[in-house]
Amino acid sequence: MIIPAIDLINGQVVRLYQGDYGQKTEYSSDPQGRFDDYVGQGAQQLHLVDLDGAKNAAARQLPLLRELLASTAAPVQVGGGVRAEQDVADLLAAGANRVVVGSTAVKSQALVMGWMAQYGPERIVLALDVNIGSDGVRRIAVAGWQEQSDTTIESLIEAFLPAGLKHVLCTDISRDGTLAGTNVDLYRDLCARFPQVAFQASGGIGTLADIEALKGSGVAGIILGRALLEGKFTVAEAIACWANQEVR
Repeated sequence: MIIPAIDLINGQVVRLYQGDYGQKTEYSSDPQGRFDDYVGQGAQQLHLVDLDGAKNAAARQLPLLRELLASTAAPVQVGGGVRAEQDVADLLAAGANRVVVGSTAVKSQALVMGWMAQYGPERIVLALDVNIGSDGVRRIAVAGWQEQSDTTIESLIEAFLPAGLKHVLCTDISRDGTLAGTNVDLYRDLCARFPQVAFQASGGIGTLADIEALKGSGVAGIILGRALLEGKFTVAEAIACWANQEVR
């Protein structure tokens, strides 16, 4: 599945380069128009990150999110600074079909497993952003990539499997926002190791060839952000490229 994504700051569609708020590019003041265009081209799932909420949960753009989600004719998974059960409840009540949880899944595993038990594993996506060291170890970065944890992505997934983990959005930080291609080997390995998990590949997709390269990797979805915003290709072209993949 092709999953178009937008990031919001103060109602503006933006992109951060490798998660750096100091390297922000503004693309549009019309997130609804952007979503409508993506749905009109055939998108069946969308992804939204509230970057204001990611910095400060008290600054979450809930009124805008409610309006966007109510007016968008496709399900939207939403993330950005989900640290407490109230955040999960608020986003689901606002209309999100899934809530994307990042750093909290690393720092407070039992808490997030409790959310999965309460709301259902289908409603929770773990967003795991990895730095791959020279030793090949895939350690998860947290706090907007400002902190490096000692937790590997493999160990965290293993920990969450008994809770019914279904969705993992995995980003190779070195590729994010670069349009330089994605880490196909990473996704092939993770999908083979954890076939019960639906992985979403994120980061680095810059051409249709990058989408083509992920065919057969096992990923259930591909997050597309900057490439769509910069017109590298269209949602319709991406969907056509990804056609005939196994649906999970």
